[in-house]
Amino acid sequence: MFDIKSFTSQCVRVWHLLKKPDKNEFTTVAKVSALGLGLIGIIGFAISILMGVFKIF
Repeated sequence: MFDIKSFTSQCVRVWHLLKKPDKNEFTTVAKVSALGLGLIGIIGFAISILMGVFKIF
């Protein structure tokens, strides 16, 4: 059912493939994430305003 030895060996294999991102890569990922979060927030705010104006739901 659940093999702990297989799971730990897979975790170790993945751990060896990991690398710490450099500063440039980290800032790029942070900027893209912030942009996406802001875009989702703006869309949600617009939907909220439209629902308030048209009294939907």
